[in-house]
Amino acid sequence: MMLSVSAALLLTLAWVHQAQTLYFHIGETEKKCFIEEIPDETMVIGKYRTQLWDKQSGSFLPSTPGLGMHVEIKDPDTKIILSRQYGSDGRFTFTSHTPGEHQICLHSNSTKMALFAGGKLRVHLDIQVGEHTNNYPEIAAKDKLTELQLRVRQLLDQVEQIQKEQNYQRYREERFRMTSESTNQRVLWWSIAQTLILIVTGIWQMKHLKSFFEAKKLV
Repeated sequence: MMLSVSAALLLTLAWVHQAQTLYFHIGETEKKCFIEEIPDETMVIGKYRTQLWDKQSGSFLPSTPGLGMHVEIKDPDTKIILSRQYGSDGRFTFTSHTPGEHQICLHSNSTKMALFAGGKLRVHLDIQVGEHTNNYPEIAAKDKLTELQLRVRQLLDQVEQIQKEQNYQRYREERFRMTSESTNQRVLWWSIAQTLILIVTGIWQMKHLKSFFEAKKLV
């Protein structure tokens, strides 16, 4: 029994948002956006660094200090919660207040075409959500926590994040249920309208045929 409970706990912990690291290429005026589903009241930290393609070496090299990125973040209601310019390497932080899909967009804030020279800019992006944003070694040093106390702190943070994830899933289920009920209700009313139209059409056809037969003196 204890083994199954532990396995379930491990699976639940693995289900929590993990840090996401990726890289992508953009041009001078190109804009890249990413969708991240985030529960409410959850901290998100994004870190990025940029590299420019160097034709001489045939590889990507660190960008010049004059090249930077503009970061824009919108909540599920398309409200801008962060819009700021950063350098070639940057770090942005925000806290979600509405559960749902958040849009994270990045594009170069440079207008110097010579920096690109027809090449591509590589952006390395690291997004951390929830308890993954915590710097536990720093917390342990600041609060003077033992290894056991630090582990308990990590588990408490993970449990809190799991609760937020579960609340978000319930929120999604509620929205899906409301959408399904609304769709079913519309289908029902449309079926009733079709039935009424068929009945009215049938009555009209019967009256029209009766009038036709009476005019021909067949009835």
